[in-house]
Amino acid sequence: MAKGRIQPNNKSQDDKFNYRLNNDIRVPRVRLVGDNLEEVSEVAGKTIETGIFNTYQVIQWAEEMEMDLVEISPNADPPVCKIIDYKKFIYDRKKKEKELKAKTAKTVIKEIRFGPNTDDHDFTFKVKHAVKFLEDGEKIKAYVHFRGRAIVFKDRGELILLRFIKELEEYGAAEELPKLEGKRMIVMISPKKKK
Repeated sequence: MAKGRIQPNNKSQDDKFNYRLNNDIRVPRVRLVGDNLEEVSEVAGKTIETGIFNTYQVIQWAEEMEMDLVEISPNADPPVCKIIDYKKFIYDRKKKEKELKAKTAKTVIKEIRFGPNTDDHDFTFKVKHAVKFLEDGEKIKAYVHFRGRAIVFKDRGELILLRFIKELEEYGAAEELPKLEGKRMIVMISPKKKK
């Protein structure tokens, strides 16, 4: 860009939404929509309603309003556009995205490992931890790890996991029955929703 020359209404460098605007919209006609069609009517000197207009004409209206023509839906025929303040539009979009991100809870998965010969004391200790995890809203991935020939005790491993599920039934529910994956028998337990 030449020194001292400011390009009007250019997109910001960190704009990840990639909307086409103003002279980047290269189709002959666009469908104009929006909440501000009364203001557009004032600039145009005639009543403007949602409809199809010459792109060049709509860009002129946008410039007179000191706003941008933004292509909202490029795949429509003709593309759908709005005359808006682009920077404010992007700011609002980013703000909305941030709010959505904040609302979506991140699921934490805690792992609890057993052996096929886990004793009662160890089992009780692990159940206590699991209860705390589930109360905190975390998922549990419980598994029995079989080393070497211990795979012959897979029914013992399944019994441990079924007993574990039974102990936790008031705090969480198993997503499915324990299943063998390689040298591990796994079960996922999700916390029950708090009332």
